Amino acid sequence: MSTPPVDDADVPRYWQALGLPGLVDVHVHFLPERVQAKVWEYFGAAGTHYGAEWPVTYALPDEERLAILDRLGVRAFPTLPYPHKPGMAAWLNEWSAGFAAARPQVLQSATFYPEPEAAGYVAAALDGGARVFKVHVQVGSFDPRDPLLDDVWARLEKTGTPVVIHCGSGPLAGEHTGPEPVTGLLERYPRLQLVIAHLGMPEYREFLDLAVRYERVHLDTTMFATDFTERLMPFDRADLPRLSDLRAKVLLGSDFPSIPYAYAHQLEALHRLELGEEWLRAVLWGNGARLFGLEA
Repeated sequence: MSTPPVDDADVPRYWQALGLPGLVDVHVHFLPERVQAKVWEYFGAAGTHYGAEWPVTYALPDEERLAILDRLGVRAFPTLPYPHKPGMAAWLNEWSAGFAAARPQVLQSATFYPEPEAAGYVAAALDGGARVFKVHVQVGSFDPRDPLLDDVWARLEKTGTPVVIHCGSGPLAGEHTGPEPVTGLLERYPRLQLVIAHLGMPEYREFLDLAVRYERVHLDTTMFATDFTERLMPFDRADLPRLSDLRAKVLLGSDFPSIPYAYAHQLEALHRLELGEEWLRAVLWGNGARLFGLEA
């Protein structure tokens, strides 16, 4: 079996040894400069928020971060904007569309918030080429079952557009985080193409259940099994066989750039689960390529 990457420079050697054309990372963020600065400022005070320091490894200008992803071999990735209050989403969608327009490796991303305008700007984003949406239940502090989102969810279910949803209670619980609101959402819209961010940490088992129960529910590996996360929200290794069985529903995610370790460590963490090269090939490339219709 191939050996895991020792650092970022070693990442291309790793995916080449697995016989892959590169990586598809479904959980990458690029945000407007002022918004990104605020996010990094928040992580700078992580000791207060999370009880653990969170030094951002890739706090660099956009073009430098794009170059890093290119060197790593990340062939496709989204920008995943998310609002924390009303009146932000439409503007974030416009910015994200412009960012993706001249960059073929970028999966045009969009977002929404429970507000009367949501159905209109989500329809406009879809018509304008949006391929993936991001919802952050904890940061947005809203219930995904809010009636203001009924038309949005119905449209996204009909189009089959992936929605990366941060809904687990880690690293901070919110009023509407956890499996209950998402379970209720899926009971109403069972064919939503949800991608559960961070494998639903720390409610891993409950979100594994949802991935088993609902055909279009996926899980992303963002920060999963890394040394940082295992100290705070460890995964029960008794559930590894279930994760193996869900091979076709697990997608590589990293949370680049706002991660407190090198990108290579996420790949190392997945490798040491010892779920096999076929599992790794599916997670690092095959599942994401299929979800977004990418060619090798």
